[in-house]
Amino acid sequence: MFADSKYSKFLTVLLIVVIIAIIGLVGFLGFDLYQKYFIEKDTKDFLENYESEIGTKIKEVTEEDLENGSMNLENPVGEITNSVGIGGQSDSSSNTPKYKGFDVLGRIEIPKTNVDLPILSQASNKAIAVAVGIQYGPGPNLPGNTVIAGHNYRNGVFFSNNKKLNIGDVIYITDNSGTKLKYVIYNKYETTPEDTNYMVRDTGGSREISLTTCTDDSKARLILWAKAE
Repeated sequence: MFADSKYSKFLTVLLIVVIIAIIGLVGFLGFDLYQKYFIEKDTKDFLENYESEIGTKIKEVTEEDLENGSMNLENPVGEITNSVGIGGQSDSSSNTPKYKGFDVLGRIEIPKTNVDLPILSQASNKAIAVAVGIQYGPGPNLPGNTVIAGHNYRNGVFFSNNKKLNIGDVIYITDNSGTKLKYVIYNKYETTPEDTNYMVRDTGGSREISLTTCTDDSKARLILWAKAE
C-alpha cells in the first residue's frame, strides 16, 4: 500500500512536470510565431508605402558602368556620401523614410529565401531586432563594400535562412532614389565573431555587399559576398 502510494505520487509529480513542459514549449513556439507574424506584417505595410513613395527604376548596368563608376545613382532621400563605419551611424534627414524610429536607406530582397526588408542606417541591437541594418560601408548601391547585418532567429525571419543561399543566387538592393540593382553571390564562408576583414575589403571600386549573420549555434559568423552586375 505504501509503495503504491509513493508510486502514485511520483506519477502525479511526473504528470505535472510534463504538463508544465508542454505549456512552456507551446508558449515558446507561440511567441516565435507571434513575433514572425507581426514582423512580416509590419515590414510588408512599410515596404508597400516605401515603394509607392520612391518608385522603382530597374537600372540596366553595363560592365563599363561598374568599372568606371559612371552610374548616376542619385539618392536624394537619406543620401550617404561617406562610409557609415562600424556600427552604421549616419546623419538623419527629415526626408529620410523611417521604420520603427530608425532611418531607412533602402530595401533588400532575396527571392530564394523570401526576404523582403527595409535596410536601416545602423546595426545597433535595437535596430536589428526589427529589421536588418548597415554595419559598415558607403550605403546601398554605392561603390565599395556595404555590410548588412541581420539576426538568425528560429522563426526564420531576417537572415535566418542565409545558410540556404549559395554562390550564384541573387539579391536585389533598392536605394532611396528608387534604383534597384541586382547582386550575385560569389563567396560564402564562416568566420569568427571577432573577424572584421570582410568589412574593410577592397572592391576595386565595384559595388558590392556583404551579408553577415550568426550561425545556428551562434559560435561563428556566416558571411556572403555579392557583386552588382
